[in-house]
Amino acid sequence: MMKFSILGLLLVCTSLALAQSNEGFWDNIRTTNETIILNAGKRKAIKTADFPVGTTEVVYRISLLDDNQKISSSLVSVLKAIPDPTGISQGAAGTVFLLSTISGDDKCKFYVFTNENDALQYEKTGVVKNACVSQDEPVNKAVKLLTEKSRCMNQGAQNLWFGFQSDNWVMKEKIILEVVPWVNYSLRSGWKVESKKEILAMASKLEFVNYLAKKDQFYGLFLENITAKYKYADFQKLLTSEKNRAIEIAAEESLTKSGEINKWSQVICDKATKLFNEGKTNEAIDLIQSEVIAKNRADYKGYKILGDYYLLSKQYSKAEEAYSKGLKLNPSEIIFNLDLAHVYLFTDRLSKAKDLHKKYRNQSLSTGKSWAAQVKIDFSTFEKRGLPTNDFKKILRVLD
Repeated sequence: MMKFSILGLLLVCTSLALAQSNEGFWDNIRTTNETIILNAGKRKAIKTADFPVGTTEVVYRISLLDDNQKISSSLVSVLKAIPDPTGISQGAAGTVFLLSTISGDDKCKFYVFTNENDALQYEKTGVVKNACVSQDEPVNKAVKLLTEKSRCMNQGAQNLWFGFQSDNWVMKEKIILEVVPWVNYSLRSGWKVESKKEILAMASKLEFVNYLAKKDQFYGLFLENITAKYKYADFQKLLTSEKNRAIEIAAEESLTKSGEINKWSQVICDKATKLFNEGKTNEAIDLIQSEVIAKNRADYKGYKILGDYYLLSKQYSKAEEAYSKGLKLNPSEIIFNLDLAHVYLFTDRLSKAKDLHKKYRNQSLSTGKSWAAQVKIDFSTFEKRGLPTNDFKKILRVLD
């Protein structure tokens, strides 16, 4: 019969050990293990070690020993055999196992507090206020699992305070307090619902978000990106410049995964257009170059805008280079051929310009305008911008 009981206990412990690997672990480093010598009739408050981020439950064991007695095994070593807290909270054999330690004849009362002031008040005056656990009947040993549902843990406590009162009015007592936290794998990064909302609030303020067709997908990818790279506490410690850079990288990676990286470029291009219209040509070009071209975010539209800025500022060779790259990215976009025809016109390559006009003069552009109509609009813009108009009539005769 005894063999069957031991075998049953081993099977229970083995199944619980398998469950541990999926949910969490007993943190055997950040434990509390205090030996308290309490004089006759005195009180003492003890603060636990800081609980690690992601702590959802703690188990404590209190043992009173006579002189020269020792605990048969530490709480941490016992928990290795009963790794899942459900084995304790359900009152299974695990609870008996936790208590199976030597204890003396002395007894004590004890109380658990979540607030240091309440604990110190108890130590000083004996008044029990706001205790989340009250052991008014003196005991010589105790063990209990405090879960998220308990008053002790439901506010995400970082510490607990244990208050003891000796029940021996003649001799001093020896009390052993052990506290071991259970850390949930999914919560140990520190990212809770509220902290995740902070990240989503940052994402919602990014300029390109209003351009997105897959906004919810982007938010999900952005949140996943930040929480995978940083623990919450580490992210909060970043300098403002470091945090901004982290957000920028996460945003770009999330846009790429969602297939909407061009939305970022659209925001930059809109900014650049505003600068250009304000007469800040160099600033507009620098913005496109640094934020779109240099970071490999450019599609053919980015090169079109850049080429236009160069052309209107009479930087013809750079305009030709930009238009050529845009045409290579999208050979079907014939507006690049029109733009190159303009470049040829302004760089004494009139025959090449005429060849392109003859080839495409009966075509329509993706904008819906005809080739000829767009030429007339462009020539009007060039004239206002002070570009040379000497050969305009020669091109218009080709189109007629």
